[in-house]
Amino acid sequence: MRLLTTLLFLAVPILGVWSFWIADSYGWWFPENVSTYGDKTDSLFNMITYMVGITFVLTEVCLGWFIFRYSRKGQTKAVFSHGNHKLEMVWTAIPALMLLLVAFSQMSIWAEIKFSTGFPDDNGYSVEEPLAEVYASQFDWRVRYPDEDGNFNGADIVETPFEFVVPVDTNVVFHLKSRDVLHSFFVPMFRLKQDAVPGMTIPVWFNAREVGEYELICAELCGWGHYKMAGMVKVLEQADYKEWLETKRQELYANGSEELLADGDDGYEEDYE
Repeated sequence: MRLLTTLLFLAVPILGVWSFWIADSYGWWFPENVSTYGDKTDSLFNMITYMVGITFVLTEVCLGWFIFRYSRKGQTKAVFSHGNHKLEMVWTAIPALMLLLVAFSQMSIWAEIKFSTGFPDDNGYSVEEPLAEVYASQFDWRVRYPDEDGNFNGADIVETPFEFVVPVDTNVVFHLKSRDVLHSFFVPMFRLKQDAVPGMTIPVWFNAREVGEYELICAELCGWGHYKMAGMVKVLEQADYKEWLETKRQELYANGSEELLADGDDGYEEDYE
């Protein structure tokens, strides 16, 4: 019976390692990365996963051995121990070194993604002159684009709900804000997650390498309608993005008569009775 119990216990780490081994081929792993810094984020996560995974397997094997070795019934007398200081130092020092390794490994990546002083500004966008402002509120996303002078208080401000349109291969910098409670701007395929904190303007950046549409969700429980607070980041070619933004600005001043004139109708009745 103790052999069966031991084998069942050891099945846990075996199945755990097997599930991680085949996860990518079955689509159980991360979604495809399309951002410039996503590879660095994934490498950091993989390093932590291996560290935790190896520790987990070794711990489970030791526990399995203890179950098999010490569950045997017998008349032996128990041996009491007051501890082993050398062993305690070892199992304290090893996790401490592992934590230091993680801490120093993530510093450069964290600084590149989160610190505004490390943001790239070679595409004309910066913390001072962002591409857009993104507002989170219960329960929607609102994206505001400045006028041609870069003014967010101008007359021709373009605002889009639930859709953030950006150019491809561009270091996009935007300001993230919340109108009410705590939200979280999360685009899994960009490896981008940033909380939107009430009362704060938080600069965020990313660079999408592929044209497409990518899911934007709120990753912070923000109320009863949290489940429907989903949007889309739409990445366009450079020329297509400029055309889209210009079209949106023209629509601000349109009153519908442009479509009538395009169809040959001047908008007035020729005969009156």
